[in-house]
Order: sequence, then structure tokens, then C-alpha cells
Amino acid sequence: MRAVNYGLLLLNQYQPSRVSCSVTKIMSGSDHSSGFDQPRLVVKKVLAKPQREGEGVVVRRSIGKSELKNLDHFLMLDEFVVAPPVGFLDHPHKAFTHQDFVGHKGTIRTRDVQWMTAGRGIIHSEMPVGEGTQKGLQLWINLASKDSMIEPNYQELPSEDIKRVEKDGVEVRVIAGESMGVRSPVYTRTPTMYLDFTLKPRAQMHQSIPESWNSFVYIVEGERVFGVVKSSPVTAHHVLVLGPCDGLSAWNKSSKPLRFVLIGGQPLNEPVVQYGPFVMNTQKEIEQIIEDYHYSKNGFEMAKYWRSQCFHKNKGRT
Repeated sequence: MRAVNYGLLLLNQYQPSRVSCSVTKIMSGSDHSSGFDQPRLVVKKVLAKPQREGEGVVVRRSIGKSELKNLDHFLMLDEFVVAPPVGFLDHPHKAFTHQDFVGHKGTIRTRDVQWMTAGRGIIHSEMPVGEGTQKGLQLWINLASKDSMIEPNYQELPSEDIKRVEKDGVEVRVIAGESMGVRSPVYTRTPTMYLDFTLKPRAQMHQSIPESWNSFVYIVEGERVFGVVKSSPVTAHHVLVLGPCDGLSAWNKSSKPLRFVLIGGQPLNEPVVQYGPFVMNTQKEIEQIIEDYHYSKNGFEMAKYWRSQCFHKNKGRT
């Protein structure tokens, strides 16, 4: 991969840039006001249908498909389900057990987060560890052209280090950005929020979003009302693109807990040309990256001879 930020959140395992006030307003179950003079409304809804990718991985892609090609500066959002021994073998980008050609290795577990910046290029593998099925979210975030050739780097947050706040039936895990007076330690080169909300029955939340930012919601589990209280409920596996204005309001009118992620960021307003895992601004730049990868140069010098441990193990099974 080149020129992309990549965020991976492991959900569970079964056997113009403005400063936001960044305040989440929690209100009682009997108060049905929006919390904003001009709330953000849902302007587009897309259902993420299951499809197969990699070595037997099932993904639900909501951003990065024909119905929603991208949403500046977000390139792709996948909800994935995978179980050993399948996964993502060596590829020029994509973390469970993670290993790359510059020697980085690591394991993320339930509710952990890995934030990888591909920059000038990286090749790595991701394979599940342990028993049972694993589920997570994978988000690709575009880099500004001025940052496209920076060195690759990682930020890894175990679940216990992710900032978490709970009040009046609303829990938020602050993966990036700020909510309820708590800020994530994750550094994002372009201002970005990534908030993991869980609402108990009859709870509601109101999260401010900088006016100039693009934003969307992905429903992980349950059914919710977004925007205004009289809106129709929306079920799991939908991405909801939000229009402009002050912030998002959401209500849990069901009898079960509901979970969604709210993601937003400052648009780059730059052209996007994508070829598989490679993302740049022009077709000429994409052609140069393909040449670099093929001839193992300009960031891919170690690609010619490197193979992950996962690759060798899987090769032995064939």
C-alpha cells in the first residue's frame, strides 16, 4: 500500500479545518429534542452486503463500492469476518497477527486498534490467531499529497489504553478525535474523528462535528434513529452519509443495546486515483508506483525477497 492511513478495529471474537467544541450532549430518555439548532441529517444510505475477499475472508464493504466510491478523505470501510487458517497473506498494504517487510510484528486482540500509515509503501500480512471467528472494521483514510512519501509507521492501542467514557446509558470509546471531554492519543495527519458508541435502550446522544467536515455513521449492531427523532429506524450493516450542519443526534428506541461508529474528517479536496491498494492523485503517479513495486525501488526495496511467516506456513499447506 502507498499514501494511505489504515485503521483496524477488532470488534470481538467468538468461539476548512475548524476547532470543534467536541462536546457530546447526553440527554434523558424523556427529552426528544435534537440537541442542535441545525442537526446533521442522513443524505445517503448504503447497505453493506457480504462478499468474499483475500483467502476466504467475508467482508461487508460500505465505502469503496459503486454506490459510494469514496467520501473525502475516506477511501474504504469494511466490516470483516474471518477464522483461521484464512486471512490476508503478503500484499502491498492491509492486522491481527501482523508482519511487514521492515520488521514490524504485532498482535491485536478484541477491541484493540491498529492505526497504520502506509506512506511511501509497505508490504505486510494479516492473519487471525487463536480459535473461533473474528470480526472487525477496516478503514482506509487518504493522505494529503504532501504526505504521500513519508515513512510508514504504526500506532497500536490495546483496548485498556483506549479512552472510554460512559454516562446516562451512552458509552463512547474515543479511537481518534475527542468526545465527552476526552481526547484520543492517536495522531492523525488530517483532522479525523473515530468514535465507537454503544447506546443502552432508550438512551440518546448528541455529538458535535466541525461544520466543514465530512462525516458518516456505520451501524455495527442493532437499530437506530439518526438525525431527527421522527426519522425511520435504520438496521445494522448500513452506512449513513451525513449532510452538513452542527452535529449528529441518535436515539435507541429498541429494547436491546445498539452500537455504531461515527467517523468524520476534514476533506482534502484533492483528486483521487486508486489502483487496488495504491492511492495517489494522478494516473501518472499510479503508473510510477506500479513500476516501483515491480522493480522493488522507491520504498519497496525489500519487497523482492521478503516473505512473511504466514506466507511460509500457508505455502506448506498447499
